Amino acid sequence: MRKKVSIIGGGNVGASAAQLLAHDGIADVVLFDIAEGMPQGKALDMAEACPLWNSSVSVKGTNSYRDTEKSDVIVITAGIPRKPGMSRDDLLKTNAEVVKSVAAETSKLSPDAVVIVVTNPMDVMAYVACKTSGCNHRKVLGMGGILDSARFRTFISFELGVSPSDVEALVMGGHGDQMVPMPRYTTIKGVPITKILPPEKIAPLIERTRNGGAEIVSLLKTGSAYYAPAAATCQMIRAILFDEKRILPCAVYLEGQYGVRDIYVGVPAVLGARGIEKVIELELNEEERADFDRSVSAVKALLEKITV
Repeated sequence: MRKKVSIIGGGNVGASAAQLLAHDGIADVVLFDIAEGMPQGKALDMAEACPLWNSSVSVKGTNSYRDTEKSDVIVITAGIPRKPGMSRDDLLKTNAEVVKSVAAETSKLSPDAVVIVVTNPMDVMAYVACKTSGCNHRKVLGMGGILDSARFRTFISFELGVSPSDVEALVMGGHGDQMVPMPRYTTIKGVPITKILPPEKIAPLIERTRNGGAEIVSLLKTGSAYYAPAAATCQMIRAILFDEKRILPCAVYLEGQYGVRDIYVGVPAVLGARGIEKVIELELNEEERADFDRSVSAVKALLEKITV
């Protein structure tokens, strides 16, 4: 039997993720949205493309949560996107209510699913989804670290004129302006970028990574990024459905790792069929520790503004 992925939110991120899954034939896809006709139209368009992609999966659009029943993976993209001048944090209270509703509905129908949260502010929304659904925290995770690391890889490849596929990057902390790109753990074919680029060249790359989402919002003017977030989400889905045991930077619930408890924040983790199978604890130097703690504090400050 083919695996089933339900994407909650048929906007740009959700629809792009659905397209990638359908194109690669990874799983049957259900695209849910409250807007009548919109998910059905997008799903039908994708279904009609499947013969051209040599893909045998089904793609269904729906306004009913019932169609998401027995999903292997639930992806939550629902919520309002950023607009120019807005931070991810500005979306806090509105999106918290959306995610609460989604988590409550989907957990009843797919209690064993792994849940990937994309909605911003993502670390807080992952916490909201976990607490609302009552799911094992290892099966609820946030996407941001993979996206942030991909942006860091991209900017490094621009700077050095090398393929981004040869760059391995790590970004930790919250998925926001206080995220923590990690140059010491970022390599090109195994060589740390600290051995290739001087600090004055690395600093602007870190800053551009932290503002990567805002840069796209300012260019688009009417929305936020979706191609890279969708691709990051699909990398996580593939790791789960194929039990790949990938080490990926995800927002996970910490239980004392890195000296942090009862919060979701981005760290490297082993991702497989059971969700988060292991948190990888790295040795942080004094500067990295200070930056990480600052990022954690920013996430905690947001959590204190909502009731879960």
